[in-house]
Amino acid sequence: MIKNQIKTVMLLGLLTGLLLAIGYYFGGNYGLGIGLAFALLMNFGSLWFSDKIVLRMYRAKEVRDSEYPELHRIVREVSQLAGIPMPKVYIVPSENANAFAVGRDYKHSAVACTKGILDLMNEDELKGVIAHEISHIKNRDTLVQAVAATVAGVISYVAFFARWGALFGGFGRDRDSGNMIELLALAILTPLIATIIQLAISRSREYLADESAAKALHSGLGLASALEKLEQSTKRVSLRPTAQTQATAHIFIINPFRGRGLIKWFSTHPLTSERIKRLRSMQF
Repeated sequence: MIKNQIKTVMLLGLLTGLLLAIGYYFGGNYGLGIGLAFALLMNFGSLWFSDKIVLRMYRAKEVRDSEYPELHRIVREVSQLAGIPMPKVYIVPSENANAFAVGRDYKHSAVACTKGILDLMNEDELKGVIAHEISHIKNRDTLVQAVAATVAGVISYVAFFARWGALFGGFGRDRDSGNMIELLALAILTPLIATIIQLAISRSREYLADESAAKALHSGLGLASALEKLEQSTKRVSLRPTAQTQATAHIFIINPFRGRGLIKWFSTHPLTSERIKRLRSMQF
């Protein structure tokens, strides 16, 4: 667990360092300052309202204890084991077997399960899934991902700014020196590097949530079995890739898309086989 936390800090530091290096390249460009402020404001708003946006996007409906008593019981038990307040419980009307957690803090958190996952899992497997999602809430992964998205978003803005600069012959010293190769590299490579680092942070948090879930339940076998079923189920019933669903793929316990082409290379999740291997090797 400590190893994954350290890895996250290092990756966030690397992402921040990349941003500072870009800032140094441009110096005191006034437009960059405006862009930074705008990006920070937009990402702060995204963090504050992201839970409502995502739940509405997937047509998730909050359900009462009387409607889904077994699911409520599992969420309540796992929350107590994790030592956090019980989050709200939502159902997503989708046959894709999956689950996710949202919320900027304990008081504004929710766990959402699809209809598909409830039909697919036995109690131990569902408990493992819920423990994984509650671990995301406990580890404040929404905040970590928001910070990573903020920095990566700013870098993407700077890259967009650089592309326009390259198109119109550069700015300031770039126009005078004619060093357009640097500007083009900044425009093309930096957003790619930022995306790769952001994905690495997401994968690291998935491993951490797996480990936290197994420790809370004193077993990783239920979650390992659930991941096996989810991997096979997604091959049969996956979400349709859109700009909105791809942007939120990282919140699900398993990538909701079939692992093909670029989706496989730029996945927000580690290999399921590696996650299962780690879970089954844990000793309690």
